[in-house]
Amino acid sequence: MARVAIVTGGTRGIGEAISIALRDMGMTVAANYAGNEERARAFTDRTGIEAYKWDVSDFDACQSGVRQVEEDLGPVDVLVNNAGITRDSTMKKMDHKKWQEVVDTNLGGCFNMAKAVWDGMTGRGYGRIVNIGSINGQAGQYGQVNYAAAKSGIHGFTKALAQEGARAGVTVNAIAPGYIDTDMVAAVPEEVLAKIVARIPVGRLGRADEIARGVAFLCDENGGFVTGSTLSINGGQHMY
Repeated sequence: MARVAIVTGGTRGIGEAISIALRDMGMTVAANYAGNEERARAFTDRTGIEAYKWDVSDFDACQSGVRQVEEDLGPVDVLVNNAGITRDSTMKKMDHKKWQEVVDTNLGGCFNMAKAVWDGMTGRGYGRIVNIGSINGQAGQYGQVNYAAAKSGIHGFTKALAQEGARAGVTVNAIAPGYIDTDMVAAVPEEVLAKIVARIPVGRLGRADEIARGVAFLCDENGGFVTGSTLSINGGQHMY
């Protein structure tokens, strides 16, 4: 029977590439999304992957969403916490709402989703959790105290939870992407983006499928000896 995987934020950008990569490994994938129903329908039509709508920052919604996936597809053995948002601003201009929304979605979503699948994974003695962090959670970034704090928190969350899951056959790892050619990066002003690319040793933005291959490696059934690790995929921009 195929492993069942949930990818949060799984219908676009890096999440879409991850959903497709896990599908191509033979998994049955449920792609979570929060808002854009038209794009979610187009994603399902294009890929054959079912899309499920809920907000990962809402604890109860995550519980209900996972229950629905398990009723439809079976027990969840793989979770990729990819959903994330930005609300960029300097500290001087950042209000509490911008801080809280980013922390609740990017970091709180990891807790909410892991909590929803944890007992099932540990009870069955198998699980793979991959949390998508960021180069900016490792190195920091001007105007992103909320995003950088949340993504840095993901790296600590990963290491701590990996220790809890290790004896139960559940691995917990993270990937820290650099600047990837997605809609989020496309929104960066052209002159700013040019300066960012100039600091990347390989001389280009990354591709979503390059992140997806890293996730596929960490989710493989033969990856049981890799846990508590952060895989940096950033073109050499930050070597940590």
